[in-house]
Amino acid sequence: MPTATTDLRGQDFLTLADLAPEQVLGLLDRAAQLKIMQADRQPHQFLSGLSLAMLFEKASLRTRTTFMVGMSQLGGFAVDLMNEHTQIGVRESIPDIARNLERWVDALMARVYSHRTLEELAAWAEIPVINGLSDLAHPCQALADVLTIREHLGGLAGRRLAYVGDGFNVCNSLLFAGAQTGMHVRVASPVGYEPDEDMLERAQEIAEDGGGSIGIGNDPKAAVDGAEVVYTDAWVSMGLEDEAAERREVFAPFRVDRDLLALARPTAAFMHCLPAHRGEEVTDDVLDGPRSIVFDQAENRLHAQKALLVAILRGDDAFEATGA
Repeated sequence: MPTATTDLRGQDFLTLADLAPEQVLGLLDRAAQLKIMQADRQPHQFLSGLSLAMLFEKASLRTRTTFMVGMSQLGGFAVDLMNEHTQIGVRESIPDIARNLERWVDALMARVYSHRTLEELAAWAEIPVINGLSDLAHPCQALADVLTIREHLGGLAGRRLAYVGDGFNVCNSLLFAGAQTGMHVRVASPVGYEPDEDMLERAQEIAEDGGGSIGIGNDPKAAVDGAEVVYTDAWVSMGLEDEAAERREVFAPFRVDRDLLALARPTAAFMHCLPAHRGEEVTDDVLDGPRSIVFDQAENRLHAQKALLVAILRGDDAFEATGA
């Protein structure tokens, strides 16, 4: 059982900065525990009778499926509010959506374009709001990522993670996840595409306190050299399609191929949050190669989010009541 509390009852989860390092580590322990319970077919319906509303402005495969399946496996229920029915801020104002949903469900997960939408939902809703993705952060993905790294490397503190590509939402959240778990994170992005400065500054402060480190640069080879994990993401995220041609030209030197991966340690793992644009940010031989753990990442979205949902909706009491 985790020594640190994972009791986050009633709390919003908009960025990983909302959590203390010990809470992140506790969530990873709970996620690993839930993964074992599911594999062993042990009952873990900790959220029986509870409900989650899911708001989507962006298309989704992993987020939609894992939250819906996760709530079901935990004994709860998820309501899929597709964008054509809600039209956030168009058909109905954000405050009105929030104040309606808080009367019906126990928590809200939203996958949106603007992080400001999440902040407004959280300001108006009395129920917890979870970030399923925004332009600033993707904290659920980062939780699954560090869970996957821990499974493959046996630990997190002192491990070397290289992120190559756009310093966007996934990168921002990886900075926090790495900092909170004592990792050494190196980011290589084209000039002008570095991580958010405010997020970077906060993550660096956490890293210094926890024995990790963060380095930002523009040379992918330098970032990958000696890394134990190499991570990349799409060059053109949803909502940035108008920049596609320019981005493909700017990011071309940042493609993760066999030659770049060879600069990492021989046992280094390759990660990608998916969906991948094959031949752009990563080549087929890397994505499908023996070092790729991208589908382990995808699976762990389920387990990490289940741990988060239990922590927010039930807290530690859910596990303690069953002796788990």
